[in-house]
Amino acid sequence: MSLPIRVINETFAVAPQLSASDMQDVARAGYKSVIINRPDYEGGSDQPASEAVMQAAKDQGLQVEYQPVISGAMTDEDAVRFAQLLEQLPKPILAYCRSGGRCFNLYTAATKL
Repeated sequence: MSLPIRVINETFAVAPQLSASDMQDVARAGYKSVIINRPDYEGGSDQPASEAVMQAAKDQGLQVEYQPVISGAMTDEDAVRFAQLLEQLPKPILAYCRSGGRCFNLYTAATKL
C-alpha cells in the first residue's frame, strides 16, 4: 500500500488521508471496513471527497462509514458513535483522517467508555 498505515492491534489501524484509488489496496491488505473521520474539504478543494471514497470502498466490498470529526473539537458523542462503529463494523477496520491522529484519539476515547 502506498500510504503508511499505523496498526494499533489486530482489529484496528489508522491512516492519513486516503483517496478512492487507495480502496483497492485497502481491501487487498485485508481490511473489511473503513471509517472516514475527516470532514469533506477540511484540507481544501484538493482533498478527496468522502462520497467518491465511499463508492470506491463499496465497489471493493468494504463496509464504509463517514463520521466527520472536527480536528481538536472531538465530543463525547463522537467517541460514543466511534465505539458503536468499532463494535458493529466487520474487522479489521481502517480509519483515516488528515494524519491518523484524530482517528487514534477517537479510538482511545471510545475504548475507555
